[in-house]
Amino acid sequence: MALLVQKYGGTSVGNPERIQNVARRVLATQREGNSVVVVVSAMSGVTDGLIKLAKEVSSAPTDREMDVLLSTGEQTTIALTAMAINSMGGKAVSLTGAQAGIITSGVHTKAKISNIAPRQIRKFLDEGNVCIVAGFQGQTDEGQITTLGRGGSDLTAIAIASALKADMCEIYTDVDGVYTCDPRVVPDARKIDVIAYDELLEMASSGSKVMQSRSVEFAKKFKVPFEVRSSFNNNRGTIVKEESIGLENVVVRGISLERKQAKVTITHVPDKPGTASRIFTALAKANVIIDVIVQNVSVSGTTDISFTMSSDELEKVGPVIDRISKEVEAGEVLKKGGIAKLSVVGIGMRSHSGVAATLFECLGNGGVNIQMISTSEIKIAVILDESQIDQAAKLAHAAFGLAEGK
Repeated sequence: MALLVQKYGGTSVGNPERIQNVARRVLATQREGNSVVVVVSAMSGVTDGLIKLAKEVSSAPTDREMDVLLSTGEQTTIALTAMAINSMGGKAVSLTGAQAGIITSGVHTKAKISNIAPRQIRKFLDEGNVCIVAGFQGQTDEGQITTLGRGGSDLTAIAIASALKADMCEIYTDVDGVYTCDPRVVPDARKIDVIAYDELLEMASSGSKVMQSRSVEFAKKFKVPFEVRSSFNNNRGTIVKEESIGLENVVVRGISLERKQAKVTITHVPDKPGTASRIFTALAKANVIIDVIVQNVSVSGTTDISFTMSSDELEKVGPVIDRISKEVEAGEVLKKGGIAKLSVVGIGMRSHSGVAATLFECLGNGGVNIQMISTSEIKIAVILDESQIDQAAKLAHAAFGLAEGK
């Protein structure tokens, strides 16, 4: 008998009919002889509604009270899901994050899981129940309710699967799995059957919306295999696991796109020790996440430094950038929105050459100008005008033959 952890996102439990559909799927899984733990998100739209309510009564609600409020979204879903299973003749019990033994750090709204003590879950499973656990939440050692931030329900499911030593963790969502590229951009993109943790991590950090990178990082650290699949059909999805020799045979696994980026160039930066540190320390203190960084070769004692970030943050940190550039006695600051990042990912790059040449050639032949380049062991990323990102994705997808085998 296998032990399975299944996670259902907000769209999968978006209304009573969909909750009943989840209940039927869960019961069918249990009746095949499996023990089942189900992790659910809040119903789609509920979290946004709770945030709106909070802002209607307070212009600046405390993080502690926001956690207390937002945690009720998942608590509603666990109760409704358990009710649906029980009404269909099954046995189900709902558990909040605290009741499930999820212990977190004390950082409200973006806590980290520090430990899981799943005694209650094991007890109810031994009694023949399906355990329905609230995702996205836990409690501190002092009993304070906390939430886990973006991707928190995926993280809950993978962490519980690790603690229980489950045979498989299934992440149910509104897509069939991980695709070679966004099918809305590249119509002949195909579903990937198996992908390595590192590949999905790179794709998640480069714009793929299927999984948040922190959940994949946790799965990799604790060697939790999981499958991303749709809750609206019975098709197999994408299995995510440790890399193997077979996976390395594929040079490029997929292409990710990240829109709404901005580029900043600080010109004539004095080329002396500590200058770059002062610039990026100031940005770190402003809580800005910097992505690609390129520094030009020094000429006459100065250099240009370019970096990218989310365009949403550019207006917020513009004054910080202007101030620090003056402090280090740099030249003009150039700020540009309307750019995007295209990333080509594959663990096969470690043992195959020519990937960069193929990418640059196909983009050049297609008239796509590259503004910046960043590389890692298994990724090549380029910064482009956002107006050209769809065309660039189609060119790269074709150049690497990612549609083949459909």
